[in-house]
Amino acid sequence: MKCRHCQADLHLPFIDLGSAPPSNAYLTEQALREPEKWFPLRVLVCTDCWLVQTEDHAGADELFTKEYAYFSSFSTTWLNHAKDYVEKMVVRFEIDEASLVVEIAANDGYLLQYVVERGIPCLGVEPTASTAVAARAKGVEVVEEFFGAELAKKLVSQGRQADLVVANNVLAHVPDINDFVAGFTILLKPDGVATFEFPHLLKLVEQCQFDTIYHEHFSYLSFTAVSRILECSGLEVFDVEELSTHGGSLRVFAQKKGSGEKPVSSQVLATLESESRAGVTTAVYYQGFQARAEKIKDDLLSFLLKKKAQGQKIAAYGAAAKGNTLLNFAGVRPDLLTYVVDRSTAKQGQYLPGSRIPIVSEKRIKDEQPDYIVILPWNLRDEIVQQLSYVSEWGGDFVVSVPSLEVI
Repeated sequence: MKCRHCQADLHLPFIDLGSAPPSNAYLTEQALREPEKWFPLRVLVCTDCWLVQTEDHAGADELFTKEYAYFSSFSTTWLNHAKDYVEKMVVRFEIDEASLVVEIAANDGYLLQYVVERGIPCLGVEPTASTAVAARAKGVEVVEEFFGAELAKKLVSQGRQADLVVANNVLAHVPDINDFVAGFTILLKPDGVATFEFPHLLKLVEQCQFDTIYHEHFSYLSFTAVSRILECSGLEVFDVEELSTHGGSLRVFAQKKGSGEKPVSSQVLATLESESRAGVTTAVYYQGFQARAEKIKDDLLSFLLKKKAQGQKIAAYGAAAKGNTLLNFAGVRPDLLTYVVDRSTAKQGQYLPGSRIPIVSEKRIKDEQPDYIVILPWNLRDEIVQQLSYVSEWGGDFVVSVPSLEVI
């Protein structure tokens, strides 16, 4: 396989999670009687540009279908993050009624709804029909296509160059990362700004967040790799911020190369140096990750088997993609986890891909009063523990597996 950025041959392994179905391919009752598509899930590292990436087995059209069931607005934490982002960008870059804000992968309008509220012109690009419908219900105009250079040219020809282009948690989701980033250079006004948010590879390695690896994530991103990718497409990074979202993310700010509009922050060099000290451009940095992931898997299985033998009831919360990676890698099935609760009505009544664990409403927890609730989206553990605080009334406990097994 060739690197999807620089086309170098890939030889350095990072992790092999066996095989799994697409993590957001939730199953209906009818689908339970049909075979599932499973794909190998193996990650390699490019030793030329240091982009960490999955092997190519499934295309975007197989992963992001019209039934795509991830809706951002079901997380209060994420909505607050989006609202805070809009407030900060409007002030910092003087975005007003004469500006145009474009969000790539606008999902259900979780962020652009706050731009609409301010009377600022905006446009969402979102290829999945289910979420695009939800965004339009919030008053967001949506172009229902995958983003790349061709769509960017089309928008520019319509007079829709952007003052601000937002890309939250989408850079990892694109198979052709070069074409995707090239679209930003085309779409931006000469003095425009693009921001990219993505989970930081350093946090993934440090906390062994292997469950964030799934087919929909084609790339796992360091600041070093992203800076090179943006530069190759004519963008210059001028600032970077560390965020707590998704277990530790970066927000990268970029402008057209040579525009000189925004001075380059000292944080850019500091972050590059920090990654260099950690060793992201050395092969040894990526060694040992497989064994650490297997220990997390083994610890979870041991816990579930022990509690089952003791006759205790165990449920899970959060039908998240990361949870599907964990459960399928560990081989967990409904005999160990009876059900998983999720707030999304789009997921309720369906089944997790691979494990085929039923997805139910929160009422099931209140009715059955499980002894333990395994929190699958560990990045939202505080929000979930607060939401389900009533579990303490019957002595129930919460459990997370990453970065290590912990009973809360």
